[in-house]
Amino acid sequence: MKNAIILNQLKIEYNADLSNMKGIIAHSLRVKKEDIYDFEILKKSIDARKKPDIYYIYKVRVIFEENKSHLISKVLKNNNVTEDNLVEYAIPQAGDVSLNKPPVIIGMGPAGLFAGYILAQAGFKPIVLERGRDVISRHEDVTHFWETGELNPESNVQFGEGGAGTFSDGKLNTLVKDKFGRNSYVLQTFYRFGASENILYDAKPHIGTDVLMQVVSNMRNEIIRLGGQVLFESKVSGLNFDDNKHLKGLYYNESDYIDANVAVLAIGHSARDTFRMLYDLDIDMKAKEFAVGFRVEHPQSMIDISQYGKEFKDLPVANYKLTANLDNSRGVYSFCMCPGGYVVNASSVPNKLAINGMSYSDRASGNANSAIIISVGPKDYDMSDPLSGVRFQEELENKAYKLGNGSIPQQLFGDFEEGKVSTAYGEFESKVCKNTCFANLRELLNDELNESFVEAMHRFGRKIHGFDRADAIMSGIESRTSSPVRITRDESFESNFKGLYPCGEGAGYAGGIMSAAMDGMKVAEKIIEKYKVNYE
Repeated sequence: MKNAIILNQLKIEYNADLSNMKGIIAHSLRVKKEDIYDFEILKKSIDARKKPDIYYIYKVRVIFEENKSHLISKVLKNNNVTEDNLVEYAIPQAGDVSLNKPPVIIGMGPAGLFAGYILAQAGFKPIVLERGRDVISRHEDVTHFWETGELNPESNVQFGEGGAGTFSDGKLNTLVKDKFGRNSYVLQTFYRFGASENILYDAKPHIGTDVLMQVVSNMRNEIIRLGGQVLFESKVSGLNFDDNKHLKGLYYNESDYIDANVAVLAIGHSARDTFRMLYDLDIDMKAKEFAVGFRVEHPQSMIDISQYGKEFKDLPVANYKLTANLDNSRGVYSFCMCPGGYVVNASSVPNKLAINGMSYSDRASGNANSAIIISVGPKDYDMSDPLSGVRFQEELENKAYKLGNGSIPQQLFGDFEEGKVSTAYGEFESKVCKNTCFANLRELLNDELNESFVEAMHRFGRKIHGFDRADAIMSGIESRTSSPVRITRDESFESNFKGLYPCGEGAGYAGGIMSAAMDGMKVAEKIIEKYKVNYE
């Protein structure tokens, strides 16, 4: 905007009265309040480095009155002020190659959802195939599983509308550099379809499973309104290529067939049967490093005090991010941290057990949980075999299922160090969605991985007091941290079989809701830039 600047690092006490925010901004810029037409908060984060002095740090777009544009050059001399160079996302212009059949989106997680949404807005009327059920029915299936242990292999925490991220904390932070406005566009889209406005500026935005379900449903309805189709309980079972290795169509539910020359492969990180189908078709892929470990719970109050100090009040529940690089070349780090969250059974395959963490929008369970995971790769499985990482995951999940006899096996950290089975919780209890038992979690990983976990926990205890407390509750196994494969794609984002576009976390190009959604957008852009619609 011509009459706007970006004010960075605006520091305000956490409990300050913000009713005069325009005046606070004007004072920082050394201009009159009346000179400012409007402002927009772009980012808001907490600075608790010098507790008990706690501040909010704001990044603000400041818009001046039309007749005050001369002030721009003055305020730009401030070290905290930069030009308004934020990029607004734009869908590209259509290409020249005629596309005679609608593109097909395989999978409706964040990558598939945003690929479909962008294509629908560009008039491509995509057909979305989702092996699971719609998000409301899926929620019923997941709840039934947590209550009874009866798993629906096609509708669970991993499969169904919204993807695996729906049953997580709904975290929307990402490390992806955003030069094209995609990150802001994803956040604005979530807000448009029902998320809270604060996701537009919170430094670590979060929706929560309960709200995210409605957002996903609203986006699906918009794709349909724009002429797209969404078919649930429609599992892709085969792909058909011509002699030149170009897509002709695809089979779903074994016998149903769709003619298609373009398909977005957004299958998610747990579609092991689909990975095997693609491997059998000679789709290029390779094994990928990932990480495995345990989900660890602490009292949320302990994390809050560590991050904010004992004097804090009226602040959001605190989170953390921890990393350690060990002498044995293993990396250990926290992953998918859920303030005020729950530990959940995230299994998608009978007789195999995987867990995850989840928070609702209020983050009010009383416990903090996070996966503490250890990097795995060439030392653990044969990287020359594209499916070796898949089998490594499966072996761990099979062990976990047997160890807990189908329930989530748990152990207190102090007992894990000593290799003995816990008999009771300590000063706090687990916040877990049903069906747990105590067991020796050391039986799941090898000695090197177990000792790496222990060493990292003690290192983290020096950063967050009490993190390595003896009664920290461990649950296993956390194995679905990212895809164990990468499906290769060229500069046009196509696989070695043309017309097939690997996309998102399942294809190995993303890690979380935001990066997957942005990758879905990038794939959709490539399709739009190449093709023009030539069908009704």
